[in-house]
Amino acid sequence: MNGTTHGRGIDVAAPSRNGVGGTGEWPRRSFLELGALPGAVPCARLHARQVMWEWGLDALRDDTELVVSELVTNAVRASASLRPAASVRMWLRGNTTRVLVLVWDACPHPPVRLNAGQNADGGRGLLLVEALSNQWDWYALDQPEGGKIVWATLGPATPGPAAH
Repeated sequence: MNGTTHGRGIDVAAPSRNGVGGTGEWPRRSFLELGALPGAVPCARLHARQVMWEWGLDALRDDTELVVSELVTNAVRASASLRPAASVRMWLRGNTTRVLVLVWDACPHPPVRLNAGQNADGGRGLLLVEALSNQWDWYALDQPEGGKIVWATLGPATPGPAAH
């Protein structure tokens, strides 16, 4: 793959596969590994809040926290269902205006966007991610640990190629 390796050798960015650009586009980087435990989500949120402050991306703080919360919640559920339970890994990458959130879990199954009913208590996480981010997607990892990475970008959209 054509990315950067962090945390037990997992390649977190495959620019040619996930459409979020190469590692040079994201000079700021943070990594957090968490157990698939109830406290993982608030820890990830707090980490994201502090990183957004440190990087001067306060305008993206709330949306990034919510996206992190939803993606890590899904990853914790997926990882906790495995025996033995695997960890959850989160990478934040940023530049001066945008942030990329990547979350890994060991479960190879794709994330499922549910159409939750009006009175349902849950099932809206990926709908929220879709609403708050410029784009999101996932990809399976063809590496020994396997699993998948779900990612989302937040911030001003980058301009596409000029039309001719």
